Order: sequence, then structure tokens, then C-alpha cells
Amino acid sequence: MTHSTTFGGDGDGEDGPRANGRPAAARIRRVERDADGLIVVHIEGRDDPLVDARLARYFPWSMPEAYVSVRDSDGREAVMLETLDQLDPASRRVVEDELRDKVFNPKILRIVKYKREFGISSVTVETDRGEVTFQFRSRDDVRVLSPTRALFRDADGNTYELPDLTRLDPASQKHVRHFF
Repeated sequence: MTHSTTFGGDGDGEDGPRANGRPAAARIRRVERDADGLIVVHIEGRDDPLVDARLARYFPWSMPEAYVSVRDSDGREAVMLETLDQLDPASRRVVEDELRDKVFNPKILRIVKYKREFGISSVTVETDRGEVTFQFRSRDDVRVLSPTRALFRDADGNTYELPDLTRLDPASQKHVRHFF
């Protein structure tokens, strides 16, 4: 069973009464795609599943596997999933696939080439989605998330994640260590 939190209404509305202003608990039985490719969420206590559900992370960079909002097709939150660990493996795959498609966020595996010229850094990297070259202007385009994890935002607004500095080869580490 999946424990989640239900939001919506004003405390005594369609989601039922709430104790101490806290949302009522809900359980997601399963998440799947229907024949049309829409996300379908089966929630305990509801006769009909939530069809064409929308998923969104509350903290996509700092807590990507926690606090996922499950919303109806009108954007109203029906359930907040506290962690993906609460889902059965098949449901988790559906949720992860949907969330991965929402954000183009390639993970940097190796730095092939790094050049800084006229205040602009040009980087060619090997990512989990292939090799790409991008440019960024300053330290403001690098968001350090932990002592070994960072996001690089290119001139077009695309984001590239460096999940773990220590897993890069020594030559790659040399190019980006100064950002940490």
C-alpha cells in the first residue's frame, strides 16, 4: 500500500474533514498508463481512478524522489506522494518515466572539452543522453546542490546535472572542481 497525502478543499470539503488542519491520508494502489497513454492513478477510497493525472515534483533538484504532486487534468492536486519508495515497482516505473520526460536534465558523465574565453565557458560533455556542447557565462549559471552535486544552466536555459563530482575521471574533475 502507498501512503500519500491528499490536499484540496478548505478543510471540510470534498476531501473530507481534517484533524488539526492536516490533510487526510490517502493510499495509491497503483499508477499505470491507459491505452491512450494517459496516466491513471488508482486511489483507495475512490470508486473511479484519476484519469489523465498530471505529475509534478515539489523539489525537483534537491529531493527528486520525494514529494510528487498528483493532480487531476484541471491541475487540482488530488494526492501528494511523499516518496517514490511507496510505490510498487511497476507504478514507480510509470511515475519515473513521466517525470523524466517533464524535465530535460541530462546527467554529466564526463567532460570531453572545457574552454573559457571572453568570460564564456564552452563545455563539451558526455551525458546519459549523448554528447552535447553548451555554453554558460558565469558562476551564477552553476547551482551547487551539495559538496559533490551541481546543476549547470546553459545560455538557452537548459539544465545539465553533475550528480557526483567524485565519480568523474580526474581530468573531468579538474575542469569543474573550482565551482564547488
